[in-house]
Amino acid sequence: MEEKLRLVAECDAPGSSVTRVSRQHDISRALLWTWRRQLRRGELGGGTGQGFLAVTLPGVLSDPALPDGDAGLEIVLPDGLRLRVTARTDLDLVARVLTLLRR
Repeated sequence: MEEKLRLVAECDAPGSSVTRVSRQHDISRALLWTWRRQLRRGELGGGTGQGFLAVTLPGVLSDPALPDGDAGLEIVLPDGLRLRVTARTDLDLVARVLTLLRR
């Protein structure tokens, strides 16, 4: 089980892909896609019903692209949707958006 989770996480790493991981580990792409789908449905890794969200901390919490170098993070949802959160972001709004996206 841990190996499956590690390989799925490797597929989602920046600069990686399912094709690259399948070739590197001599595993079928279809199998990796199945594991990714199972993980997102909560069917892989404990059955918590929660999927993994990739979180990137741009520039070690200081991103020059953000006004005044606000500390922030970027949340990348399993479908590829990106949500940037900074110190100025209304966290109640973020919680409502994420709740709607989980439906």
